[in-house]
Amino acid sequence: MASELLRHLVDPWYQSLADPTAAQDAALGTLLIGYAKTAYGENRTASSIRNVADYRRSFPVVNYAGLAREIEEVKRGNYSALLPEPVRSWAMTRGSTGRAKLFPATETHLSQVLAVGARALVNFVLRTGDESILDGGVLNLNFPSEVASFQGPSGEEKYGYSSGTYARLNPSLGRTALVPRQEEIDSLGGGITKGDWERRFDLVYERARGSNVVCTMGVTPVILSFARYLKRRKGTTPKQFWKMKGLFCTSVAKIQTRYAPLLKALYGDASIVEMYTATEGIFAQQRDDLPYVSPNYDTYLFEVATRGGTKLLHEMKPREWGRLVVSTPVFPRYDIGDYVEALGKGYFRVIGRARPATAVEHVLYNLSTFRRP
Repeated sequence: MASELLRHLVDPWYQSLADPTAAQDAALGTLLIGYAKTAYGENRTASSIRNVADYRRSFPVVNYAGLAREIEEVKRGNYSALLPEPVRSWAMTRGSTGRAKLFPATETHLSQVLAVGARALVNFVLRTGDESILDGGVLNLNFPSEVASFQGPSGEEKYGYSSGTYARLNPSLGRTALVPRQEEIDSLGGGITKGDWERRFDLVYERARGSNVVCTMGVTPVILSFARYLKRRKGTTPKQFWKMKGLFCTSVAKIQTRYAPLLKALYGDASIVEMYTATEGIFAQQRDDLPYVSPNYDTYLFEVATRGGTKLLHEMKPREWGRLVVSTPVFPRYDIGDYVEALGKGYFRVIGRARPATAVEHVLYNLSTFRRP
């Protein structure tokens, strides 16, 4: 049975949710081994780090600007300035909060993205018992993976958006396959202007309209934009072409409250499955019908800067919220720039980008309503 073969992708996640303390201790130990191999982390790990408190004293919280010098060193070929292993690929963020950031992706990072990125789909199969979603096509609405380049020590280094980069490097899961292939998306060139997206959507429509497409996974506003494009330009909707089983939605807050009704109206009865993803990693995914996500405790270390101080994510009490700090194989104690809230029983939600307006909106929301698992 496919379900038995795929359980190895989700069992570590399930186990980490059952015992997050042990999982986070193990994740920190693995991360520190990598950090010790870098110039950035070597001196900080020279003294014994026995627990999270020691880790916090040794490594400051940083953002992208705080690592700019090390990233420039990596671009010049000195990967060990920040990374424990060579760069496999470069990827860029969408620039939703300013200028796009260039991110060095290692083999370890990419293998983690593949493994934990599949958990939402595999969990959906195991939870519903419907393995047919593994036999159909995945509508490819990813950003292009080649849009620019820089001159590296060994020649031209091409790069593009992370969603397209990950799709090109990990094009399938088992029997599923992207429609169209990421190489076809990249062949159109261009960036993310309206005209670029319309050419991309034209290609997706032509390649996919006769295919057995059963799901899509990607940036939520793009999934919605494609459906609206079909309605506006072709006079039709996705639900008239495909019997979608799942929409695995990422990259924005309020997926279940703001976007889900709009998506269901255009895509039909597909389940809306939320994922918390970024260029820096796949951090959490929805595990049941509750509209919340559960973290990948076995892969990354999660801390939250709250009004009561910095604490581990799983130590938060229901209704407690703050600014998320993630530790990944690439970035130690990285301020990802998002607010998250604990709901209890291992459930969380992403409130939105860490801005004053988001904080005010959330306080007002919590005064009016609260749904606890």
